[in-house]
Amino acid sequence: MQKQIRKKKVAVLLHNIRSVHNVGSIFRTADALGVNKIYLSGYTPAPLDRFNRPRKDITKVALGAEKIVAWEHTKDPIVLIRKLKESHQIIALEQTENSVDYKKVKVLYPVLFIIGNEVEGVEKSILKLCDIIAEIPMRGKLARNRLPDDVGKESLNVSVAFGIALSRIVNI
Repeated sequence: MQKQIRKKKVAVLLHNIRSVHNVGSIFRTADALGVNKIYLSGYTPAPLDRFNRPRKDITKVALGAEKIVAWEHTKDPIVLIRKLKESHQIIALEQTENSVDYKKVKVLYPVLFIIGNEVEGVEKSILKLCDIIAEIPMRGKLARNRLPDDVGKESLNVSVAFGIALSRIVNI
């Protein structure tokens, strides 16, 4: 049985993701969700090292998805986003004053999802180019039985957030 190719074009930009484990996990989830292409920028590690050899640390987590999902490294994410903006809806996954609940996002295809650094998030210069900034509300902050100074976690692991948001937004 042949794998069906997603008719709705979905691309992802991973910018300044530092963890090889997060990158491998995102590749594996991207394969499951039918993502057409992953762009890597900044210091995001690629599935191949500088000598064009497979990185065992990414392969260990991606389990072969890095060979299935098309990917490329781009030197300048701003140039890439401006180019794709002509034909793609641009959506960042980030928490900002203007972000909307990811469950309310209406996608226009083709679409580029942007995922940023695990600690700093998506850079402001990139957010300015986005059509939508989506966030996953953190309900733990509102949970009962919390101590007054225990505010709960502000965000999820980047690969977990990627899987949750994209699986809902792209309506598998």
